[in-house]
Amino acid sequence: MAMDQSATAAESSERRPTGAETLLLGLKFSGIDYIFANSGTDFPPIIEAFATLDEESVPAPITVPHETAGVAMAHGYYLMTGRPQAVMVHVNVGLANSAMGVINAASDNIPLVMMSGRTPITEHGRRGARVTPIQYGQEMYDQSSLVSDVCKFHYEMRYPEQGDVLATRAVSLAMSEPKGPVYFSLPREPLMDAVPATVKRGASRQVPATPPYPDPAAIAEAARWLEHAKRPLILCQRGDVHGRVGALVTALADRFGVGVVEPFSIRNVMASDHPMFLGYDVKTPLAEADVVLVLDSGVPWMESIHRPESETRIIHVAPDPYFQRMPIRGYQADLAITSDPAAALAALLDEMQPNDGVGERRTHYAHRAEERRRSSAERAAQGCTSPMTAEWLSHCISDIMDENAVVFSELGVVADAMRLKRPNQMMNNPHSGGLGWALPAALGAQLADRERLTIACVGDGSYMFANPVACHQIAEALELPLLTIIKNNGIWNAVRRSVVNAYPQGAAAKSNRMPLVSLEPSPDYTQVAAASRAYTERVEHGENLPAALARAVEVVRRERRQAVLEVKVEVSDRH
Repeated sequence: MAMDQSATAAESSERRPTGAETLLLGLKFSGIDYIFANSGTDFPPIIEAFATLDEESVPAPITVPHETAGVAMAHGYYLMTGRPQAVMVHVNVGLANSAMGVINAASDNIPLVMMSGRTPITEHGRRGARVTPIQYGQEMYDQSSLVSDVCKFHYEMRYPEQGDVLATRAVSLAMSEPKGPVYFSLPREPLMDAVPATVKRGASRQVPATPPYPDPAAIAEAARWLEHAKRPLILCQRGDVHGRVGALVTALADRFGVGVVEPFSIRNVMASDHPMFLGYDVKTPLAEADVVLVLDSGVPWMESIHRPESETRIIHVAPDPYFQRMPIRGYQADLAITSDPAAALAALLDEMQPNDGVGERRTHYAHRAEERRRSSAERAAQGCTSPMTAEWLSHCISDIMDENAVVFSELGVVADAMRLKRPNQMMNNPHSGGLGWALPAALGAQLADRERLTIACVGDGSYMFANPVACHQIAEALELPLLTIIKNNGIWNAVRRSVVNAYPQGAAAKSNRMPLVSLEPSPDYTQVAAASRAYTERVEHGENLPAALARAVEVVRRERRQAVLEVKVEVSDRH
């Protein structure tokens, strides 16, 4: 199926579409709903194209006052919908601000169409040629190098008729496994030029490549290993956005008595109260496992701390089971199966046969799971103090979450204290660690479903990284009723704990005030949100938190506006 540019974009039989118009039409044609944009002097042809074309034929433009917010919103939108989105920013400086978000997207295999302007190539003689001094100062020899190391594809548009071709190719590549971001730059000249009359047809439709399916012989071997294991174990740290992996992991664990751990979780896979779910600490389950199925997990354990015995059989399953984008990754692999994780799990369920060991395995793991739930509940209850613990905060947050609710966490919630009801209710920041992700990602998720209770729970340091003035402005402008919880402990605690772990008897650990970690004096974060007319409240004692959360949810539900709680939390050595 081809897109007829002249029929779609031209105002008359004489008019030819511009490169900017073909680009926008191609993005919509390829399934892009939104372009999250932070505009600059390279945007006039894009803005003119938006004004010229029927708004139903192009993606909806969303103004974002900071680039990192735009990239994270596209990230969060995809996690809720499974549909990739586009981001456009201003030349090299905008792309530089976007780079952290693109790194996060690459780490999490998020399909994202990243675009930036490019300084005009010509000095005179063409439409779009340079007209300001910054168009000299912003030119680079290789602008793509800012993100090319983490993108699947990068290119610079050269001719106006390439706009729709670039769009369809970019989306199909981004959505093909392993999924990830793509990038192209857009000089003003091809954006402003008209498509030549000799070009009669637009881009042909391209669909993503079909996902990889597992080798039947490898599945048969994996099935035998798992069937006959005394302590089979599944490690998974994320599932697909539609929850298929979570449902299949649950079915396999149920039927065959297999324990499940979610180490270094990115998106939760199982319900918290499932009798085969052993939590998030891999240490003890991995030590006793004799066969381990690692599902799409780039970091299933830390080699320096939890490395299994060499006789333990390790099976890796992923679209790229060796995670080629990671330069150093030395995990043992006795069987590496290239496959869509859901397809591999479905094949294992068909291949495996129950045996006499299933009952004993179920009993063993159910006992472990019950012990974990009981101790986690006790720790959470003990944290109802002033200041409260992060466990108590997490426990109370899960109390307000119905089955549809989601929480985006960045050094915010403690996974083990949560009581999650289904897959994909807890989204943690990717292992790339680009801070400032959770708050704008939650905005993208809220945009995808305005009725869903969407919560961003972030540390005070992460909140500042998120460019909160921009985020709260976006929430008000788009009428997104997001609940934001700021976990204020007055410190970059992850840095402090890293220092203590590296030098437990060192001078920094013994000092009254460790250098380079304090965030005191703490600002009144509620005033930042109040500037955008958010409902705000500060909570200092754990006993007051449930009522404060209830009030905030009432504002979100009834008044349909954003609410922000600043919560005083103690400094912890555990997280």
